[in-house]
Formats: sequence, structure tokens, C-alpha cells
Amino acid sequence: MLDYDEEAERYDVSRGGEPRAAAAAEGVLGLLPAGARTLLDVACGTGIVTRRLASGREGLRVTGVDRAPAMAGHAAARLPGAVVLADARRLPFRDGEFDAVSSVWLLHLVEDPAHARRIVAECARVLRPGGVYVTTVDKGASHNVGSDIDVVLADRPPRPASDTAEVVEAYARGCGLVPAGEARFPGRGQGRSPRRAVADLRRGWFVTLPPGHPLADGFAARLAALPDQDRPRPDPVFTLRAFGKPLSAPLPRARREACRPDA
Repeated sequence: MLDYDEEAERYDVSRGGEPRAAAAAEGVLGLLPAGARTLLDVACGTGIVTRRLASGREGLRVTGVDRAPAMAGHAAARLPGAVVLADARRLPFRDGEFDAVSSVWLLHLVEDPAHARRIVAECARVLRPGGVYVTTVDKGASHNVGSDIDVVLADRPPRPASDTAEVVEAYARGCGLVPAGEARFPGRGQGRSPRRAVADLRRGWFVTLPPGHPLADGFAARLAALPDQDRPRPDPVFTLRAFGKPLSAPLPRARREACRPDA
């Protein structure tokens, strides 16, 4: 996995910058309840999306949280006094503190299902009844746009996706949340060129082909042989899922225990 403290300086420019951030924020805001006044953005990274969330709806107070100090430092510069350094598995907030919670491009990074479940459980815990949790799903699949680059990379060692829509919905339902909507938005500026794909491969972007992997050089050579080395292929399209927290009907004890962060 990438070191996100090292990634912080180049994170925005390597992932579509402001155009992608604007599209992501628009997608999230479109799934929030009209009366939402507080939003927690979990794994806010550099805050490039978080700032757009804060400015995108009048009267919405947004708090960001990230566990990487360098990423959180960039976010704090964008949203002074509104960013907290903390692990998503142990959110330092009260039960029901927020009208809405978002986690954009997070769950696909979590390899351990128990940790992913804990993150969703924490997002559900700090969400007030009547609120909505919004998260991206199927991120890896979103990058497969049917290009010649995807044809080359299709043969790389497989890795089970940790953020499929079905798995995330199961986690959410286990914490008493119910489906409340879906949206899609373009990953503007993220269409890869073959040359960029090789660079991403060399720096460890593809987790099943880390630097030094015996197959990495072969994939790099196949990517380097593709035509139009600097022409970006189509942008990915990301999917957001929303889950609401019912106003009543508390969880049975067995499900409350299963949803505890330390379960």
C-alpha cells in the first residue's frame, strides 16, 4: 500500500486535482438530507474534497478526520480548526454527533474485513438517527474503462475487492443502516496514459504488483509497448452509495454487539 504521508505532496495533482474534487463533492452533497447541518468527512486526505463540501451548501459545518499526519496537515491548511488527526476505526466523537458522514475513496484500501466493518460501524455510531452515511464503492472496478491499458493489467495477480457494493451494504445493514440512494460522478483527469500507468506501477500503486515483484517488469514492458504513450484513456466513473440511520427501532442487542468498534 502507498505511504500516504509520502503521497501528500503530490496527491492532488496525481488524482485529478480540483476538477475531480468538485465532481466528488457534488455527488456527496446530492445524497445528503436537505436539513443536514453537520458533516464528518472520514479519511479526508488533503481536504481537497472536504473544502468543496464545506463551501457547497450554505449552513453546512464540515469536520475532516484523517490518520496520516501529512495529509491531515494539508487538510488543516484548507479548513483551519476543522480537521482532526485520528483513525477511522476509533473516531473521537460522540454517538449521534453528526447529521451526515462521508468516506470517499477509503474502504477499498482496507484489506482486513474486520477493520472495514469497524470503520462502517464507527461511521454509523457517530451518525444521528435520520442522518445519512455516504461512501464510495467498487473503486477498483471503476478504473476498468475497457482500454488497452486495462487489457494489459487484466492479467495481474488478483486481489479481492474490499469495497464491493454488496459487502459495504452488508456492513451497513449490520449496523442498522438502510440503503438511501446512489450516485455516480466522473473521476475527471484520472484517465491513465500508458506512460503514467508505468510510473504508477513503479511507485506501488497496484498493490498486487509492488516494486520488486518478479512480474512487475513484464507488465511495465507491455504497457510501454502500447501506442500513444501520453494519451490519457477515458476517465473512470465512481459510484457513491448512501445509507440512512432510521429514526426509531433500535438494534437488537446481538446486532449492537456485532457492530461495536471493538467487536
